[in-house]
Amino acid sequence: MIKPHGADALNARYVNDVTRRNTLLAEAESLPSIVLNSAAAANAVMLGAGYFTPLNGFMNRIEALSVTSRMQTPDGLFWPVPILNLTGDISGIRGAKRIALRDPNQEGKPVLAVMDVENIEEFSAEEIAIITEEVFGTLDATHPGVAVFQSSGRYCISGAIEVLNYSYFADEFEGTFKTAVEIRDEIRERGWETVVAFQTRNPMHLAHEELCRMAKERLNADGIVIHMLLGRLKAGDIPAGVRDACIRKMVEVYFPENTVMVNGYGFDMLYAGPREALLHAVFRQNMGATHLIVGRDHAGVGDFYGPFDAQAIFDDLEPNALEIEIFRADHTAWSKKLNKVVMMSEVEDHKPEDYVFLSGTKVREMLSEGVAPPPEFSRPEVARILMDHYQLEVMQTAVGE
Repeated sequence: MIKPHGADALNARYVNDVTRRNTLLAEAESLPSIVLNSAAAANAVMLGAGYFTPLNGFMNRIEALSVTSRMQTPDGLFWPVPILNLTGDISGIRGAKRIALRDPNQEGKPVLAVMDVENIEEFSAEEIAIITEEVFGTLDATHPGVAVFQSSGRYCISGAIEVLNYSYFADEFEGTFKTAVEIRDEIRERGWETVVAFQTRNPMHLAHEELCRMAKERLNADGIVIHMLLGRLKAGDIPAGVRDACIRKMVEVYFPENTVMVNGYGFDMLYAGPREALLHAVFRQNMGATHLIVGRDHAGVGDFYGPFDAQAIFDDLEPNALEIEIFRADHTAWSKKLNKVVMMSEVEDHKPEDYVFLSGTKVREMLSEGVAPPPEFSRPEVARILMDHYQLEVMQTAVGE
């Protein structure tokens, strides 16, 4: 099985020992504390679940700037995105050496983790701008990732953490949320060696389904892990529970048994395009995947990135930066000429009108009106789940008015 990134074994920061976890929870009640922002809380969940192996906790200022400029920590570990705990208010923890980190996403803001404070530093406005531009490729505040990052505060709290729960992910997405440890164990139990990971924050239409099938066949892989983001998205994106239902129905009906695992991870989408694609590769290696499908506009938003920037960035990596490999995918669509889904770069004599194309806006309109997209675009079982979701939204809006 592929090794974790930068380590021989996963470094999952979740405290499994019940006695120690209860001791830490009791201690946390007497510690100075801060309420994390949602992005930092998601980072803590990812650290707890082993996805951010080999990191022990949140990066300090020097580490963050090194990762920003060189995509390496000062000690030479490849890492593409700073893992930070930012805040705008340190009045309650000034001078503290040990603090409790509270969850902003659960009622009562319970303790999520306990942290040994290495340092509390302040980024300058110039440094925040540098990190923003390097990681997101833009300073444009209309970019959803930029808006979140630049509103998170300039104080950087660094140090190792011990994670005491997985926030709302474990309960709200029971059976879907899985740690890197759990996925790696299941891959081993299934006897898979070559494993393809598919990243998604959306329901999977027929083209996505066929892309997974293409990757599995061409790589002669043993199985696919459809690994969906369960954290915060931008307004208008499909809720995680609906996506989960769509994907599970598709797998149940259209894939052979023991060829697909459907799992999710607790992270907030960055929409950071190429840099986020690299982060996706890091934590998919940690969960045991040997290959990651990187398609058109992977982890992108709007027109901030070129369609294949997220593939090209892998060409610039130092040798052995990662063990996981990528499967490069072009835009996929139904060919009317060939009567199947194809990668558009692989077929000849095709004009735009030879493909079945539907814009996201058009699809949403159809679903809201109870009209299923054509079968060349979406499986009918998946379309039914989406129609129910959109029609419920329409009804709720009407009641609200």
